[in-house]
Amino acid sequence: MTRRIFAWITGLVSMAALASAAPASAAEIKLLTAGAMRAVVAELLPAFERQTGHTVVVDNATAGTLAKRIAAGEAFDVAIITPAVVDDLMQKGRIAAGSRVDLAKVGIGVAVKQGAALPDISTVDAFKRTLLAVPSVAYIDPQSGGSSGIYFDALLERLGIAGQVRAKAKLKQGGYVAELVASGEAEIAVHQISEIVPVKGVTLVGPLPAAIQNHTVYAAGIGAAARDGAAAKALLDHLAGPAAPPILEAKGMTRP
Repeated sequence: MTRRIFAWITGLVSMAALASAAPASAAEIKLLTAGAMRAVVAELLPAFERQTGHTVVVDNATAGTLAKRIAAGEAFDVAIITPAVVDDLMQKGRIAAGSRVDLAKVGIGVAVKQGAALPDISTVDAFKRTLLAVPSVAYIDPQSGGSSGIYFDALLERLGIAGQVRAKAKLKQGGYVAELVASGEAEIAVHQISEIVPVKGVTLVGPLPAAIQNHTVYAAGIGAAARDGAAAKALLDHLAGPAAPPILEAKGMTRP
């Protein structure tokens, strides 16, 4: 065998090896995510898309809304909701069995307009007095299925002030409740901390007192009919990977 032929054969072998090592064709991944994870997902996705070549299309809504849409048959590849909803959808055959991964945990906080005096929410009684004193309180409409809105509305009943606060409530169907404070439509907002931190023009007063705090865990699962199971699994691994904890912390969240 001549040197030229040998070099030609070696080149062919090298090209074949590179081709076999190349990643699979890029996929478009549809990610449904509850609002509390919106800011975290936005920061984690660019690196994933650069590393894999995949494109992720994100759709945000409340956990309750997503649960209804998925149960009704909407196509998706990965969903981030609450563990109970993921498990329920798994039983219904809409999320792949064994694919659930718990990603994050977040508590509820209070926000006021930037520059405003910070109200006292240091104790349950102080928080109750603040709610009664302010002219308006913004929170997620419980009817929309938002976790914090459902909890807070029930908390008002426990505190015995449901009638007074509901009468001056500024309800939002989804998205960032603190935007109502930033725009001047509400005096304070009660929402999950990760959905207060990204809003410009507001200040996080702090979390609810420990005695009435409620933490929500968010979990992800792969769609049972995902278009590209390997790509969906790669996204899930990235969301649960080592890049997430510092971003979670910056957004007011922690690992479960």
